[in-house]
Amino acid sequence: MRKHIEILTANLGRTIVGKADAIRLVLVALLSGGHALLEDVPGVGKTLLAKSLSRSIDGKFQRIQCTPDLLPSDITGTNIWNQSSGEFEFLAGPVFANILLADEINRATPRTQSALLEVMEERQVTVDGVPRLVPNPFFVIATQNPIEYQGTFPLPEAQMDRFTLCLTLGYPSEVEELQMLQRLHEGVNVDELQPCISTEDVLELRRLCGQVKVEAALQHYILNLVRATREDEEITLGVSPRGTVALQKASQALAFILGRDYAIPDDVKFLAPYVLSHRLIPSGGRRAKTIVERLLRSVSVP
Repeated sequence: MRKHIEILTANLGRTIVGKADAIRLVLVALLSGGHALLEDVPGVGKTLLAKSLSRSIDGKFQRIQCTPDLLPSDITGTNIWNQSSGEFEFLAGPVFANILLADEINRATPRTQSALLEVMEERQVTVDGVPRLVPNPFFVIATQNPIEYQGTFPLPEAQMDRFTLCLTLGYPSEVEELQMLQRLHEGVNVDELQPCISTEDVLELRRLCGQVKVEAALQHYILNLVRATREDEEITLGVSPRGTVALQKASQALAFILGRDYAIPDDVKFLAPYVLSHRLIPSGGRRAKTIVERLLRSVSVP
């Protein structure tokens, strides 16, 4: 099954230039059973990465363009009255998909953002008191612009906590940007990507990732790192137990992607800034990622 990882990575590399770490991190989120938040300035390829992933997997893809006038029912769906049958029928919303792209998620109002809380954790939505399961696998990849504040609504802590990891793409290097222009000239387009793995393959890969060994010493390392965030003077709100579980699952997925059947401390150290930083609330002006990097230097490694 690891061959599927190579095929999927190569397929994404056809449209995403020079972002090997970003591709790997998104795959970590997908294979660990979580969700990914891409937080960066406009035009660096956030939506392109999400669309490329969706086209590479033979499953149902839906896209939501978040705006202030978007309603919760626009995401989850609603019951409509069918005059011919004389009863209500459920009209499913875009959340009923294998891969859901929530573009510019912080432009939706808090009420609409909350429509994703249940489904991201429990893989179901409740409409008029009736729970409805979404397809399996279910993966949310959201984007937001952290620089622009006008007309945006910051995601609450409960929403941020449901994303396995948060990453930025950053600007490409000069060589990478030249490659982008060359591919554009050659006609390489995201719409030309073909599915290279199925949803059944994704489920099997998730199962195999869950079998990656995590020694007791490494679990204690993860626990000590997370608990350090709850005791640090520069942090108002530390990482939740959901974050502890997410860090272990992400480490298992990364180990599997790298060809190992066991996780090592380097997996945890690489992932910690992406899995933990967005779950923190710093007490001062320090960046959350800087604090996590400091804690990584202070917590003893097994």
